[in-house]
Amino acid sequence: MYNEIINGNAKIAVIGLGYVGLPIALEFAKKVKVIGFDIKPDRIALMQQHIDPSKELESEAFDNTTIEFTYELEDLRNAHFYIVAVPTPIDEFKQPDLKPLLKATETVSKVLKKGDYVVFESTVYPGCTEEDCVPILEKGSGLKFVDDFKVGFSPERINPGDKTHTLTKIVKVVSGCDAESLDSIAKTYELIIEAGIHRASTIKVAEAAKIIENTQRDINIAFMNELSMIFDKMKINTYDVLEAANTKWNFLNFFPGLVGGHCIGVDPYYLSYKAKEYGFHAQIINAGRSINDNMAPYLASQIVKKLLAEQKNLNKTKALVMGITFKENVSDIRNSKVADLIHELTTYTISVDTIDPYASAHEVKEEYNIELSTEIGDNYDVIIVAVNHLEYRELDEEYFKKIASKNALFVDVKGIYRGKINTLKYWSL
Repeated sequence: MYNEIINGNAKIAVIGLGYVGLPIALEFAKKVKVIGFDIKPDRIALMQQHIDPSKELESEAFDNTTIEFTYELEDLRNAHFYIVAVPTPIDEFKQPDLKPLLKATETVSKVLKKGDYVVFESTVYPGCTEEDCVPILEKGSGLKFVDDFKVGFSPERINPGDKTHTLTKIVKVVSGCDAESLDSIAKTYELIIEAGIHRASTIKVAEAAKIIENTQRDINIAFMNELSMIFDKMKINTYDVLEAANTKWNFLNFFPGLVGGHCIGVDPYYLSYKAKEYGFHAQIINAGRSINDNMAPYLASQIVKKLLAEQKNLNKTKALVMGITFKENVSDIRNSKVADLIHELTTYTISVDTIDPYASAHEVKEEYNIELSTEIGDNYDVIIVAVNHLEYRELDEEYFKKIASKNALFVDVKGIYRGKINTLKYWSL
């Protein structure tokens, strides 16, 4: 397969052109023939104009590529190496929602041919590729797994907004269903990955490796959030404590905060869900998730207590929330815990204005029923810097004082203004 790809006799097709799929498709398209497939015609139309709908890539990223964008199933028949990179979210009950993945797998099954390869990049629990996806490929194609087609798993490690740890500069974990497929998949990814390839022993090992990366971060952040609650009662600044502790060479550098997004706030649920099938209750994983999921209500309650201490009438209180994306300097609002914070504040009858230089007003309204403000007002009783966008880091206290009311509260969720706010009443996690 590898030789067929580099000789131009086999095309790579990337299914799902979001934050993960599009960068992969474009990198491969600089070296070999690529088909970029997405089910949304409007997204395809933008990409054909060299516009990234996710606002992560500049138009130059499309230059000097052989990519063919399409939403037509028939076009996929021209490919022989399929990469599936679709979202794997959770549902309202915090259970794995495999619908996008299984539908994408079904799509591939309709065009799968003898000798083809299918590599999954979507984050899943160990066993999902072989137990959930392979049967769909076999049923839809009428082909036999391993004998007629090969399957692999290579977890995505893209970090939205990170301009340093980009796709080609992150070590790629790859796996295959047998020795032949592992070799072909590894060599294919070596065409674009500069940082090197790690060949996992099995598909399940690769699936498990990915899911514990984000689960580990989730648990560590939960620990920081719990510490922030303890230190707040002791009237100690958490960030001062962490700065001191970080002088030890082996101290892990994590910080408290709202844990949202499509990875850290989601993946642990996939692992704990699968653990239940084996009769195991994941105590630490679930405890971490519980702490992080309840940070928005905790923040709201702390803010309300401090407003009441300043004799603020909640019915007449105005709040400004700065930032609603799940992390800094990205447009991604998926699983934003800032939205939860805003909804919590409104239950206390507080009037909330929300701004964000990156988020789409249409998407925010559609996803969370929150109206983004087009301009900033004044006389805010509480100003909450919820996301440390670069634009906010450049503001000083004089700016905030101009839009604040008397005895206003300044909430610095990420601690980026520590030591810089001296007049306004300051509080951070």
